[in-house]
Parts: sequence; C-alpha cells; structure tokens
Amino acid sequence: MTTLFTKSFLVTLLGIVCLSLGFGGGLLAQSYLIEKPGEFPILEQAERILRDHGLKETPGSPALEYGMIRGMLQAYDDPYTIFVEPVQHELETNTLQGSFGGIGVRIGRDEAENVILYPLPGGPAATAGVLEGARLFGVDGTAISKDAISEDIQAALRGPVGSRVVISAGNPPDFVSQEFPVKRAEFALPSVTWHVYPDENRLGIIEVNVIAASTSDEVVQAVSDLKKRDVEVFVLDLRDNFGGLLEAGVDIARLFLSQGIVIEQQYRGQTIESFKVEHEGLLADIPLAILVNQHTASAAEIIAGALQQQGRARLIGSSTYGKDTIQLVFDLEDGSSLHVTSARWWVPGLQPPIGENGLQPDILTPTAEDAAGGDEALRSAVDYLMGIN
Repeated sequence: MTTLFTKSFLVTLLGIVCLSLGFGGGLLAQSYLIEKPGEFPILEQAERILRDHGLKETPGSPALEYGMIRGMLQAYDDPYTIFVEPVQHELETNTLQGSFGGIGVRIGRDEAENVILYPLPGGPAATAGVLEGARLFGVDGTAISKDAISEDIQAALRGPVGSRVVISAGNPPDFVSQEFPVKRAEFALPSVTWHVYPDENRLGIIEVNVIAASTSDEVVQAVSDLKKRDVEVFVLDLRDNFGGLLEAGVDIARLFLSQGIVIEQQYRGQTIESFKVEHEGLLADIPLAILVNQHTASAAEIIAGALQQQGRARLIGSSTYGKDTIQLVFDLEDGSSLHVTSARWWVPGLQPPIGENGLQPDILTPTAEDAAGGDEALRSAVDYLMGIN
C-alpha cells in the first residue's frame, strides 16, 4: 500500500473509463474479493444463474472480477475511490515518475505570441545550443506560426529516443533564425521549471508541474538561480497542477510561511492531525503571486490555500478544482490497483472551505478557454507585482 494525493482530473477520467467498461458486470461484486464462502449468497446465486442460463457465455477472469469490483465501487459511490486496471496503473506510475523522450524544452509565449523555447538544463536542446527564450520558427522544415497549438508543437518535437529532429530557432537577443540538429533522448522531467519573464527581467516565473518529494528543493533551487539573474519578484505558477504528495505540498507551503498551521487532516476514526510551520521558511520574504486555474487541485491547493489564508500571496486566475480528500493506493495481485478515499484535509480558517467550489482567486481572470488572447492571468500577476515593487 502506498499513499498518493492524486490528480483529481486524472482520477475522475480513469473512474469514468472504468465505470463505462464494467457496468454490465457490476452487480456481481465481492464474492471474488472475500475469502469466506457464502458471505454474499444473492451475488453467488446471481452468478450461477447467469452462468447456467445466460445466452452469452459468461466472461472469464479477470473480466468478470473487474466488473464485480467496479459494481462494488459504483455502490460505494465515491468519485475518487476507483479501480485501475494493470495497463492504466502502469501508465499512471510512469506519469508520476516523469520520464519521456524528446528534445527537452518547455514551450511558452511572449507578449507578441511568438513561440518561445525554454530548454531544460542538460537536455538535448540545451546541448545543441538553443538558449532560454529562443523563438521557434520551424520543426523539420515545417513552419511554426504564432497561432500553432502548443500540444501540436510538442508532438512534432517528440519522437523515438535516438532519432534526430532539426529545429529552426532564433536565440536572443537578435533572434536570427538558424538550424539546430537535436538528437532526441529520454530523461527525467523535473517537477519544477523556471525562467525570467521575457518582457520584465526583474520578474521570475516558477512553474510547478507536479507535487513530488523533490519539489520543495527544486523550488529553492529555482529561486536561488533566478536571484542570481537579478530577479526581484516571483510568480508561482500552479495552473494545471493536479497535485501529488500531500506531505510535499505541506513542505512547499512551509517554505513561504513564517508561522501558523498549513493544513489539518483526519482519517476515519482517528484524531485530527495538524501540520504546523515549525520555523520561518527559506522563502518567507520574497514578493510572490500565485497563478491558479480550474485544474489546480489537491496538493497544489494546499500550497495556494495556506498562503492565501495567511495573506502571504495573492491568488490570480480562476477558481480551483476543490479536492480536499486523500486516497490510499493498494496494489492488487495482477498489477491493478484500488484507490480508496481514506481521509479529508482542510486549511484552518479558510472561507469558504476548499471543498466548496475550490479556492476563490483574489484577482479573477478569464480561463484560457474564455480569454480573448494571450495569458491574462500572467499579465495580471506581472502588473500586480511590478506595481508593489
């Protein structure tokens, strides 16, 4: 058994897939899960009738067992308690491990909507000579326009490990186009990436992609590196961060706080446990704004909620997802897993609570889907931070 503070969107999506695959076998739930014979006589009777009289042949194992499990969870009626089949469980594990093949860049936009590259340190693109803030003009001879979709660009840049791709890009400050042959590689994706804002070199942006055990140290490293480049104010971007590890989220919040309680949590039948700030955080004095959106969830909401409640940082963007529960993940014998909601957490004093429609931003901006163009939340954060410094 492991403890996982999972990503709400991913969990819900997997739950929908699982339910759609297993409704037909749902009412045949727990006889395969409970060792005592006769524990569920109606279930056993229904299974025998189906096997003996059904026109279709009864599904074999594991399909029938999986259907039984899903039916049991449907009756349990908790959206985050789900069953994950072996293949999906393996994919989920790989996602949390964060490794992929590609050229090692993040994609962004500047104020003019140019596609900007931010190479990961030590990655293939950085090794090939692509600098932070380079403008991307083409991939393997195909021009990249300003209205190109970021996901399509990433798909063009990725490919088999060891294969080569030629990108046309212009390094700052003159942005003259040149070709960079890059050999794709597989490497770990850090949970935190950062860069200086292209249009204001006193402002640094720290993007937290997932809340992992290493994230707290990576945030400290990001701030240290940006300060060396004369950055004075910081944006912590938690948008599209579906969560991760609860304890790691608490540790990140502690970095920015001087005192108080980060969160409290309670498992069924147990006393309330408080996670306090034991000493002033390393980053308690840096000017900070936090970007959130409807996909900011779970452990990411711990960070944003704790800092908002103590008045440490303003939240900018749209309302967050609103997930205030903890799942335990149980690995089953065949490589599948059962995610079970086992506890609830909250930020003391925060109103309304996170579970009631999520965190409410201090500065509300349209979602990416509703925005007329550009990154309005980021622009609002820049205006706010530069206005107070």
